[in-house]
Amino acid sequence: MLGTIVNVVLIIIGSVIGSIFKRGMKESYQDILMQGMGLAVTALGVFSISKHMGNSQYPVLFIVSLAVGSIVGEKLDMESRFKKLVSRISKGNLAEGLSTAVLLFCIGTLSIVGPIESALNGNQTYLFTNAILDLITSMVLAATFGIGIALSAIVLFCWQGFFYMAAGYVADFITPELLTEISIIGGVLILSSGLSILGVKKFKTMNLIPALLFPVVYLTVKSLIGF
Repeated sequence: MLGTIVNVVLIIIGSVIGSIFKRGMKESYQDILMQGMGLAVTALGVFSISKHMGNSQYPVLFIVSLAVGSIVGEKLDMESRFKKLVSRISKGNLAEGLSTAVLLFCIGTLSIVGPIESALNGNQTYLFTNAILDLITSMVLAATFGIGIALSAIVLFCWQGFFYMAAGYVADFITPELLTEISIIGGVLILSSGLSILGVKKFKTMNLIPALLFPVVYLTVKSLIGF
């Protein structure tokens, strides 16, 4: 768990540093930083999609996953519930920033393979690398959305903690093809967050998150019954 703890601490440190910069920043600078953040997140989403799409063995899976996942998410009304929860802590657009932070910090190869490698082989390299990236990202996000971005560290701890504790059981199921499909869908969700930050269209990104579970279910069942 050392790598995860370091990752969590660096996100908190990055959030504090970023929020300090935000306090002394003029509104015009905050606006342009928001635009820059939106463009950066959009670019990361496009990059993830383009990088992994060509490696997909199931080119239609991400479409089905988004369709099914969006219906489940809408039924559960995850977006509204999340915003209500965050509104108890802070006003403004923190919910948008937190959903973006959770996607950027958790939905990626390093944050999934890292804790498994840590648990099974004692290899902290993936997690330490992820921690440095998240430090920089949390600084920029906090400078845009405020200190509340630090709350994403709790989600990250639970996310990586799950893979760490369950490493012996899930390692065989975390295949390259599964990571590819998750990365494609994650890229779409990150792209939707970026477009929302830019104000192009306010997507209900949280309602799309269940789409990430469909490839897990599909490929797990496929491997178990061997079709």
